Amino acid sequence: MLNIIWSDKAVEDVLENIVYLEKHWTKKEVDSFSDKIDTVLDKLSKGNLTFKPSGYKNIYEVPIIKQITLYYQIQENDIILVRFWNNYRDPINLVIE
Repeated sequence: MLNIIWSDKAVEDVLENIVYLEKHWTKKEVDSFSDKIDTVLDKLSKGNLTFKPSGYKNIYEVPIIKQITLYYQIQENDIILVRFWNNYRDPINLVIE
């Protein structure tokens, strides 16, 4: 199994999205979003790394839901969660460090 490591920005992104869902939607949507994140992270931790490369060096992307894309990096036995990007935002503002 690979280790999942959350960057500060990934945590911030997820919390921001959850706050939005709690404010504008129902608990059902919040739970569904969380479940979809868990499903993707489970696949990543098991080494199912068939997701597509992004336009950033050594960064891969996978959709969580239509509106949110996870950007991650592989470093030896670790998966570094870099960003959970809201696809409705201007991509020019996406910063991957």
